[in-house]
Amino acid sequence: MANDGEILIQTEHLTKRFGKLVAVDELNLEIHRGEVFGFLGPNAAGKTTTIGMMVGLIKPTGGRVKIFGLDIKNNLPNILPRVGVMMDNPAFYPYLSGRDNLRLLSRVTGGINDDRIEQVLEIVELASRAKDKYQTYSRGMKQRVGIACALLHDPEFLILDEPTSGLDPAGMKEIRELITRLGQEGKTIFLSSHLLHEVEQVCDHMAIIKQGKIIAQGGVTELLRRGAMLQLQVTDPNRAMAILQETSWVSSVTREGDLLLVEAPSERTTEISPLLAKNDISVSEMKTRESTLESFFLEVTAEE
Repeated sequence: MANDGEILIQTEHLTKRFGKLVAVDELNLEIHRGEVFGFLGPNAAGKTTTIGMMVGLIKPTGGRVKIFGLDIKNNLPNILPRVGVMMDNPAFYPYLSGRDNLRLLSRVTGGINDDRIEQVLEIVELASRAKDKYQTYSRGMKQRVGIACALLHDPEFLILDEPTSGLDPAGMKEIRELITRLGQEGKTIFLSSHLLHEVEQVCDHMAIIKQGKIIAQGGVTELLRRGAMLQLQVTDPNRAMAILQETSWVSSVTREGDLLLVEAPSERTTEISPLLAKNDISVSEMKTRESTLESFFLEVTAEE
């Protein structure tokens, strides 16, 4: 999806300190209407603190959050009815059915009728088990009840904090498919996760956070391209490396045994072989070494 639509959520220099600990550091995000945005980072990176500030549960130390063009500092009562949130490990009454848990919540929030409850149960594919007690549900079904809760008032913006946490592969697949469907139906989704494969499969754009700071941000495919390397086998690796390092449009060159790994704009890679040939260096092999989001994520989050 193109990243040129209406900006629905924006954080500007968003910062949170707990004493000397900087949990979130000058965070700048833009999330556009209708996209599934991945917020990716290792544990303790600042993801949940960011969500807390976005929904008014945690007061920022600095910066601000705007949702629907409104600053949450003064407009939270107008914003929250348009936002659905599912935090990690949602809690429900174990002896009530899935349907009755939703009914209870709908009475607390108000403005939700039984038809909407049944509609949401269909959306999360729990209609056939809606009358069963919550305590009999699998972990994946419990997560779907949490998402159903967040969807009750038909929000424009949906925040999901680690929605596949602790699930088996089948449960993870169910939740990923649900998120994909919701995105296709036009929901704007903020997906916080430490699971790389999840973000790669369901998100349009993403930001990677480490120790409270954004270290990479953009389209998923764009970040994957940034992580892709050209693998070269040449007759004189040392001299070829020196030449490429002096070439302004080559981003980086590293050596791996007899191979050179070159990062350069895709539109200029055809110039590499003639450049080396001018210096009497032959290229016997040139191919793209595909990157995965996992290798890119591990690279950018590695400890210095």
